[in-house]
Amino acid sequence: MENHVVKVLQSFYINYDVKCFVVEKPKDYDFIPGQATDVSINLPGWEEELRPFTFTSLKSQKYLEFTIKIYRDHDGVTNMLGKVNAGSELILHDVFGAIQYKKPGVFIAAGAGITPFIAIFRDLHKKNKLGNNKLIYTNKTSDDVILDGELSKMLKNNYLKVFTRENVIGYVGKRIDRNFLIEYIADFSQHFYVCGPTDFVNSITKYLLELGASPDALVIEE
Repeated sequence: MENHVVKVLQSFYINYDVKCFVVEKPKDYDFIPGQATDVSINLPGWEEELRPFTFTSLKSQKYLEFTIKIYRDHDGVTNMLGKVNAGSELILHDVFGAIQYKKPGVFIAAGAGITPFIAIFRDLHKKNKLGNNKLIYTNKTSDDVILDGELSKMLKNNYLKVFTRENVIGYVGKRIDRNFLIEYIADFSQHFYVCGPTDFVNSITKYLLELGASPDALVIEE
């Protein structure tokens, strides 16, 4: 397995528990928007602690970017990444991932599951090809939304926010279930992109198939 030691150029919080890392881009290192790599921290005892994170930068940029949710409630990799700043080093490994853009459709994300879609949306937006793609994005509260302003600017009226623990005027305060999908999606013959916790992906995939979505039109992380 190939690995690359890269320097952190910038690290900053974009909300209370999500941190953006801008790092060096190794020569000839390439990815498809939506893909990820295993990342570890180049510090004693942490080099072999690999965790998968999605690229949120554009392919054309001369650096790589990761947008990572920091879990401070246990002494794991993301908690340690919360302490990593510019000048530190990360170790990147091979690129992988099944999530990539195929055709226009509906993107359904929960929490940090938005990250593969960020790179896809940024890429389509740059190419002026966002078209009528729609995003349904669920979080516990409005404070948990990642890059809300940028998503709103890119997707405009094709961006639906759902909060499971908060009722905010103008937004949907409920869970995404079978009835929700029936209410908010008119056409189940289009492509669907789903990313989030395993249970979320499994349940949404099940509902979509029951409602007529084609297995070939579902894009999820295998």
